[in-house]
Amino acid sequence: MSKLIPVFLAVALVIPSVATAARPNATAMTCAQAAATVAEAGAIVMSTGQHTYERFVASTQFCGRHQVTERAYAPTRDSPRCQVGYTCKSPDWLTR
Repeated sequence: MSKLIPVFLAVALVIPSVATAARPNATAMTCAQAAATVAEAGAIVMSTGQHTYERFVASTQFCGRHQVTERAYAPTRDSPRCQVGYTCKSPDWLTR
C-alpha cells in the first residue's frame, strides 16, 4: 500500500491540470485566436470568465435539429466583446 501512495499523489496532481486544459479560456486569447479556435473545433466549450463558460459553434451543422444559430460574443484579451462564433438556439416559433 505504501508503494501506491506516490502514484496516487502523482495522479492527484495531474487531474486538476487536465480538467483546466480541457476548456480553453477566451479571456486569455486574442479575438482572432478565440474565433480561430471555434472555427477549427466546429463546436467547443470555452471559459468566458472566472466562473462562466459557453458552448460556441462555427455553423448550424453543430446544432441540434430545429435549432438556429445566433451570433455569440465573448470577452477576449484584446476586446471586451468579440464575435467568436455562434450559439445554438431554439427558434421562437418552436417554443410557442
